[in-house]
Amino acid sequence: MRLLPALLFMLVAHSSHAALDRLSAEDIRTQIVGRTVFLAVPLGGEFPLNYRRDGRVDGTGKALGLGKFTRPTDSGTWWIDGDRLCQKFTTWYDGSRLCFELYRLDATRIRWIQDNGDKGTARIGPDL
Repeated sequence: MRLLPALLFMLVAHSSHAALDRLSAEDIRTQIVGRTVFLAVPLGGEFPLNYRRDGRVDGTGKALGLGKFTRPTDSGTWWIDGDRLCQKFTTWYDGSRLCFELYRLDATRIRWIQDNGDKGTARIGPDL
């Protein structure tokens, strides 16, 4: 009988992701590329990342005081791998490759889930 609660939990957890609309590669091209994406920061505020049409991504954490801990601005490259948005910065995250599944929450907000399980939300801004 202990198996039943675990199975119910798994079904609810799976159905909550299934209920979200996952962005396809084409959705990423039309809704993310050429725009600024504002990542929600846990203690408040937003962190802007600019996904440029030429495959460059750049961002700045100056408004959040990021310069106290790391380089406040950085740039790198982005690409689409399957239905995931990937990016690699010059110095942020030690230059590691990061890939994300993106899920639509509403017309301007998305939920992101990184390959390592980290997750959060973001707001899609206007065209660059």
